[in-house]
Amino acid sequence: MSIQINKDTCIGCGRCQQVCPGTLIYKDEARKAYIAYPSDCWGCVSCVKECPVGAISFFLGEDMGGKGATMVVRTEDHLLHWDITKVDGTVQRITVNAKESNAY
Repeated sequence: MSIQINKDTCIGCGRCQQVCPGTLIYKDEARKAYIAYPSDCWGCVSCVKECPVGAISFFLGEDMGGKGATMVVRTEDHLLHWDITKVDGTVQRITVNAKESNAY
């Protein structure tokens, strides 16, 4: 499991660093987030969901059916847009209403 942080998109808010249960995310001298040891990532996607600008993507490897795709989350009010970019460049969007996501 691994995440990738786009430093060009990162705004240095630190929200990803605060929610990482493995304390794997750090900030560089420019206050941009980075992960020192991507192979240690647990794949919880807490940072991906917390990033307000979509600077963090999650690698969806073949072992989990993703065949090398990446996923980012974009928030719009109470909606979570999970954008999955496949290896061929196509994007699939899954939208979830956060207020209803835990309704049983």
